[in-house]
Amino acid sequence: MSTIEFNPMWREKLLNRFLSYVKIYSTSDAESETTPSTERQWDIANYIVEELKTIGLEDISIDDHGYIMAYVPSNLENDNQPTIGFISHYDTSPDFSGENVKPQVWENYQGEDLVLNKETNFTLSPSKFESLKKYIGQTLITTDGNTLLGADDKAGCAEIVTAAEYLIAHPEIKHGRMAIGFTPDEEIGRGAHKFDVAKFGAEFAYTMDGGVVGELEYENFNAAGAVVKIHGLSVHPGYAFGKMVNASLLAAEFIQSLPANETPSTTKGFDGFYHLMDVTSDVSECKLQYIIRDHDEEKFEARKKFMEQKVADFNEKHGENTAEVEIKEQYRNMKQQFEGKMHIVDLAAKAMKEAGIEPKIKAIRGGTDGAQLSYMGLPCPNIFAGGLNFHGPYEYVALESMEKALEVIVNIVKA
Repeated sequence: MSTIEFNPMWREKLLNRFLSYVKIYSTSDAESETTPSTERQWDIANYIVEELKTIGLEDISIDDHGYIMAYVPSNLENDNQPTIGFISHYDTSPDFSGENVKPQVWENYQGEDLVLNKETNFTLSPSKFESLKKYIGQTLITTDGNTLLGADDKAGCAEIVTAAEYLIAHPEIKHGRMAIGFTPDEEIGRGAHKFDVAKFGAEFAYTMDGGVVGELEYENFNAAGAVVKIHGLSVHPGYAFGKMVNASLLAAEFIQSLPANETPSTTKGFDGFYHLMDVTSDVSECKLQYIIRDHDEEKFEARKKFMEQKVADFNEKHGENTAEVEIKEQYRNMKQQFEGKMHIVDLAAKAMKEAGIEPKIKAIRGGTDGAQLSYMGLPCPNIFAGGLNFHGPYEYVALESMEKALEVIVNIVKA
């Protein structure tokens, strides 16, 4: 039985909140050492804080690093229930432009090609993205083809804030204390680095940061970032014979030395990979930015050693200190943190079923703040937020999916 009588007013609240969030430029930056990594993230952080004050949450705070916490108080006469948390991130991925986002709303989608930008003829088509066919009759929110949308994870932010507002407006729904948190820099692997678990005060939590309706995840990749620098020697090309060492050409050789069948586009399921994220290069120096991923811990450690060995082999061939590598661990597979705690996952699955959703329990081919938080003492599975095609101009989300996510949050809290 549905928990929420989702009348047009609440549907409109959720939609407008999401649209206002995605219009705020909040891309993170992996090259920055600050937290948040970009000043622009303060714009959405402060915006959310003001919203929470208007809604009437208690103990609202934002710390010096942009972490937001707030609470919906319990309305139980004898409250012996645990505080349950919900977390999402407000930064967007640096993989594609998140500046000047112009969301478009398409009501009653009928399976046709959507021309998102008439000037460039940029088109979102079910011939390329078959998943669109599952949303016939629904309301889709897309980009204009020039930016990402930011449903990852502003859909989660909008769902959590609207759920909190809904609970405050409906005291007849009995529930324990609900903690909500919003983080910067998740997209660059730092979303939980400075999260104060003790202050948050939840016994367990959920990140609202998954994809399609029904996704429920409590295991993820082990993750590391690797920066390979290759040093060349730049001289005038007219006098280069026997002298020039072209770092760009050496980089091409190094890239080809890694397994071609172990990339994101050639792996699936529990398969790990090496992913070349960025190349900055000239004759004198090249910087290659990789991410290393594997679900299996032993294979993950082997992948890191493999990368180091490739650099060592490269130096043996081309000369000492031609290449160097720095590998930084980002997060670990949270699965082992749920031994003896599967009731947390079961609670979310039950809440989905009450909303008429069949849970899709699977491993994440990625990571969330929840992976790090689980190792910090806050068990934190990941629940769908509704979006698809993240980190690019084809990103979209169905309003109906966001409504279902909101309903699941309310079902969990009242349970």
